Amino acid sequence: MNGTFRQSMSWLHTWAGLVLGWLLYFMFITGAIGYFYAEVDRWMKPEAPLEITIDQSQLLRLAENRLAQVAADATYWSVDFPTERYKDFVIWWKVPVNKAIGTDWAWKDEKLAPNTGQPIVVRNTGGGEFLYRMHFSLHYIPTLVAYWVTSLAAMFMLLALITGIIIHKKIFKDFFTFRPGKKQRSWLDMHNVLSVLPLPFYLMITYSGLILLMFTTMPGGISASYGVGEENKSHFFKEAFNSNGRETSGLAAKGISMSSVLVTIEKRLGKNQLRYIEIENRGDSHAYIRLARQGFNGLSEKEELTYDGITGELIADSLRGISAARQFYDLMNVLHEGKFSNTLLRCLYFISSLMGAGMIATGVILWAGKRRSKAPKGGANKGLLLVEYTNSGVIIGLPIAIAAYFWANRLIPVSFEARADWEVHVLFITWTLMLLYPVLISGKRSLKQVWLDQLLLAAVFFSLIPLLNFLTTDKHLVTNFYQQDWGLLGFDLSMLMFGLGFAFAAKKVHRNNTAKPSNIGSIESQFETKALKT
Repeated sequence: MNGTFRQSMSWLHTWAGLVLGWLLYFMFITGAIGYFYAEVDRWMKPEAPLEITIDQSQLLRLAENRLAQVAADATYWSVDFPTERYKDFVIWWKVPVNKAIGTDWAWKDEKLAPNTGQPIVVRNTGGGEFLYRMHFSLHYIPTLVAYWVTSLAAMFMLLALITGIIIHKKIFKDFFTFRPGKKQRSWLDMHNVLSVLPLPFYLMITYSGLILLMFTTMPGGISASYGVGEENKSHFFKEAFNSNGRETSGLAAKGISMSSVLVTIEKRLGKNQLRYIEIENRGDSHAYIRLARQGFNGLSEKEELTYDGITGELIADSLRGISAARQFYDLMNVLHEGKFSNTLLRCLYFISSLMGAGMIATGVILWAGKRRSKAPKGGANKGLLLVEYTNSGVIIGLPIAIAAYFWANRLIPVSFEARADWEVHVLFITWTLMLLYPVLISGKRSLKQVWLDQLLLAAVFFSLIPLLNFLTTDKHLVTNFYQQDWGLLGFDLSMLMFGLGFAFAAKKVHRNNTAKPSNIGSIESQFETKALKT
């Protein structure tokens, strides 16, 4: 870190981006999928019926009739209504795991047909939600540990962004500079373009991600004000997030149905505006009914209303009396997850996230190339070779693994009990194979040939997903186009587009496979020297 301030920042920028670069790439890729996880969910559950527009009052009556059949004694009922994006019509209830104690609860749910209210069977799958949750909770490790790891990665990312802004003296010039066909210089320009173009998005997504996990990484504030222990922590969350819930009184009382307050709700919100409605403490004098409306009012969190489950009187409105700190936290949540966005804006979120992955990918490739240029003539050391081969296994191997996840969804028998778990296992087994492949064939294939192999495999895996879907379900490109189901149609077309993109990249690598390598280290050193001049 010797030298001028800007040179020190250059050193910090490089290492902040590299230390957890592969993890950040993983988070950007899986986070990008999260913006369309509802659409991915639908594709991975082809048995689910197409949405049928029915009045919510009718849906609620069907749901309560079904709940009365399967969960008459349950103290908690909930109904999720189908919306434009989330097509499922679902009922939920809780049952005690140990009825003698009655303290440990388990969730039960059923998906219902909107026109009959009868349960429908769909394949067990992690769906798009698993990929979305994986970008912050990872997998195969404890959730708390995962939160700490992803928070650390986000902090490194924020540090890399700030130092990158400092060292790029001509940041606006870099924004407009791209020299195609210049081999490694083009890679360097691409890294700069991918870094500068979506820079506001990177700053927002990184900072908001840190805010959303702050209760894990900075618990001192809660402990200082509320005390240590889970009970005090629970007290904080109840106050901070204004749950408006009530403890049971132990006094039996006959409550009202959810349908009975729907007329009052519709006078306030309008018809068919509910996202969900639930009743807690059924059969108790402290029963209450809570609901949330669909959509958002600008960047405001969705409105939640709470009614007394005995009298039907309004108890609380989530948008009244909310603190400034809670409003800011909700704003960060809505911005980070793009909850308020329409399809076009979600596409921009998605593209920006992929550009973030590209920024990380080009950064680690350039770093490895510079070290190789400085390696002795006898060849690079084993550590550098490991980094170079791992780059291909991560950058191309992860998309291949995600494609394998989609393949597993169609090929694993629907009746297989553990199919959801094995979809995930297939993803990670495939990724592991992609990481090991360069090592297993070392000495037989060059680095460029390894990249070419994996690019071709990615092109095949993604391009054939629409064909696989055509052969295994009745909701394929033709029927989706005919029925104007743009969500499912868009998924298949996106897979085909990714396949063509990987095929194009493979063609470029093949074309340059015999070309004389350029001196990446010299180019990067010249760039750094020029950028750091005062």
